[in-house]
Amino acid sequence: MQREYHKWYSPSLGRDMEQLVFGHAGAPVIIFPTSQGRFYENEDMGMVNALADKIDAGFIQLYCVDSIDADSWYNWHASLEWRMGRANAYDAYLFLEVLPFINSRNSNGYIALAGSSFGAYHAVNFGFRHPERIHKIVALSGRYNLKHYFGHYFNEDLYYNSPLDYIGGAQEGEFLTRVRQQEIKLLTGTWDLGVCQDETRLLHDVLASKGINHTYEVWQDSGHDWPYWFKQIRQFI
Repeated sequence: MQREYHKWYSPSLGRDMEQLVFGHAGAPVIIFPTSQGRFYENEDMGMVNALADKIDAGFIQLYCVDSIDADSWYNWHASLEWRMGRANAYDAYLFLEVLPFINSRNSNGYIALAGSSFGAYHAVNFGFRHPERIHKIVALSGRYNLKHYFGHYFNEDLYYNSPLDYIGGAQEGEFLTRVRQQEIKLLTGTWDLGVCQDETRLLHDVLASKGINHTYEVWQDSGHDWPYWFKQIRQFI
């Protein structure tokens, strides 16, 4: 399997960012790590190996990006304004730096996102915020209401980073039209964390209420752990 390591200084974040790329061709898939995970987590935990045949066959090319969760969502000691600023800077990094990097090396034009646990949140949030660029979202065992991370604090920035809120509040127009064109896969399991089960179902309900076609599945005998995610992503990527 072709494996590449990349690192550059991110103007959006003001720091170095790293990623791994696996594969030589196929549809680009940006895959996010779990909460506070690093760019090498999906390789270390076996997710890359679970997709090895699809990567080697040139069906997909996997882009394992880094996270800054410890500096944003999970940075409990920082000001709320700082944390939201970092979250928005991460969105800018993905949109202004990672997407052009992918386009410079892969002319496929079709871009998918994937992630497990908090990585599923990143896949859903970045995908819904940029439906003009993202074609497919595979979200495994995620949570999609970010109010938990900010207590009673709520402002416009948080609203537009909380998919249950901004999808639920969206009015008919170009945004919903574009989201309806995406391929969306939401999965949880009978042994998943209760909050992930609940928020996956809530997101399913919100999407259905907006006429957004998607797949929603609760896997039997499936929980919040890598062996279950391996099976799910193989079916839906």
